[in-house]
Amino acid sequence: EDEEVVAEILGRRFFPDVIAYKAWEGFHFAGHEIRITEATDCYGAVVWPSALVLCYFLETNSKQCNLVDKNVIEIGAGTGLVSIVASLLGAFVTATDLPELLGNLQHNILQNTKQKCRHQPCVKELSWGIDLEKNFPRSSCHFDYIMAADVVYHHPFLDELLLTFDHLCKDDTVILWAMKFRLENENRFVDRFQTLFDLEMMSNFPSLNIALYKAMRKGRMKA
Repeated sequence: EDEEVVAEILGRRFFPDVIAYKAWEGFHFAGHEIRITEATDCYGAVVWPSALVLCYFLETNSKQCNLVDKNVIEIGAGTGLVSIVASLLGAFVTATDLPELLGNLQHNILQNTKQKCRHQPCVKELSWGIDLEKNFPRSSCHFDYIMAADVVYHHPFLDELLLTFDHLCKDDTVILWAMKFRLENENRFVDRFQTLFDLEMMSNFPSLNIALYKAMRKGRMKA
């Protein structure tokens, strides 16, 4: 079953027949052809398999996870694929990442969502743990979903990442988080994450070493 679903997920990717002056990859999600421009010199501007896993879940579970008119924020949006798919499925999306990635992120989102979406997504800078209350005040920012794909890897900002999840998450916010396990850092972060949030594994793909989780604040999952 794992191999069949993984083949279906990875089969959503396609490549241009002719090499263009700018490298891009194509994807089929939410009834649309999505073209993503990448930058191979930057980890944040490449589509990783965890993003495909999350996009596939959003598309194939659209009744269970109805995004129409929902307020969604993606942290570490990178190339914007997850934000684009969420937008095509009817959500109002805020795609966030570091300032140096926003140009390519904005390009991809505009190219793939203009006049195709119920709500035009917006792009906003978010450096984990920095100026959170200033840029995303708790009193006025309410997100139904926080989405993240492959944000936990070998980097020194895991404390700031956890702080960001904590700041953005209200009692009824649902976190959808796809993660590839590479190093012990990932396991340690999951343990720390569970001190604040209840965690449920929605899908597991051993052949990709990727798990998809749903999380909510402690005590809110059953409620």
